[in-house]
Amino acid sequence: MNPDVLGVIIAGGQSRRFRASPFKDDQDSSPPIDKFLMPFGDTTLLDYIIQRAKKQLSNLMLNVNGDVARVMSYGLDTIGDEMVDGGPLGGVLAAMKAAKATGHRHIVTFSGDSPFFPADYVKRLVAEKNVQISFAKSGDKNHPVMGIFEVSLYDDLKAYIEAGERRVLWWIKRHSYREVVWDDINPDPFFNINCREDLAEAERYLALSFK
Repeated sequence: MNPDVLGVIIAGGQSRRFRASPFKDDQDSSPPIDKFLMPFGDTTLLDYIIQRAKKQLSNLMLNVNGDVARVMSYGLDTIGDEMVDGGPLGGVLAAMKAAKATGHRHIVTFSGDSPFFPADYVKRLVAEKNVQISFAKSGDKNHPVMGIFEVSLYDDLKAYIEAGERRVLWWIKRHSYREVVWDDINPDPFFNINCREDLAEAERYLALSFK
């Protein structure tokens, strides 16, 4: 395991598609739900991701917003977004700041709603050299929130967010980067859980075929 890399689970979103009301017209008024705390298998989605990530990286933090008491039992140092309403990049920025404080030169990010990332995820990202960012791709699908980022990009990313930009790929492509492709894998190892239907599908995947 690479001591120069800090792993961060990005779970700072508002889970808008996971609001309590099943009716579209009521979505905006329904209270948000932490989808990463939803039951998953015999644990929660977050715990499942933590346990898989720990097999690849020993240095691990958690990025969530709001009351940290709800995640203290998971035993990870927790950070909130560095900037309000920064989208996924707000979590990446906060992770970079935490990494700078602990002397890490890179962060590897794990999305808080993608539980099936490959067993060689960190190994393949760390192996990429001579670029500032490498991110995951499965087939022709980009997963820019899951990647490895140089901490030296902190100031540039902060300025990008302060300018009102939120598009992850646009920011990545301003720098030297590489796509790390996992191909011919079915189902998608970067399957993303956005809504309850996705969670049900992931449960079926977990029960039937995923080890």
